[in-house]
Amino acid sequence: MVPTPLALLLALGAAATALAEPLRFVDCGSVDGSIQEVNVSPCPTQPCLLHKGTSYSINVTFASKIESQGSKAKVYGEMLRVDVPFPIPEPDGCKSGIQCPIQKGHSYSYLNKLPVKSEYPSIKLIVKWELVDDQEQMLFCWKIPVQITS
Repeated sequence: MVPTPLALLLALGAAATALAEPLRFVDCGSVDGSIQEVNVSPCPTQPCLLHKGTSYSINVTFASKIESQGSKAKVYGEMLRVDVPFPIPEPDGCKSGIQCPIQKGHSYSYLNKLPVKSEYPSIKLIVKWELVDDQEQMLFCWKIPVQITS
């Protein structure tokens, strides 16, 4: 039996949806914005298994409650309630899918990458991702559990 183009399209759509399911996350202090959705791809189940030497796509949809000329991302690995800074390739939110200046009442899709370096230890931790405005106030802050693995 030869699959029809519609059947193939539906199967591909289902596979893509499985890779980009919205995650359950904890809002850790979004003040100047409200998070609508967080996606980490690929992360079909939680905690997200982050494989060393792999880069993951981050997509956060949020609405701004303020105006701001710019924004800056700060990412941490939270272990034993201690935030360890986690470097990302592009901390500037205006170079990560957000059209600046940020307008009050507008929705934005923040896009970035989370590289997992080979030298990271195999460990369970919490990823904490913040985006701050010009006044260092939180546009958004979210946390998800992850497990770094080989």
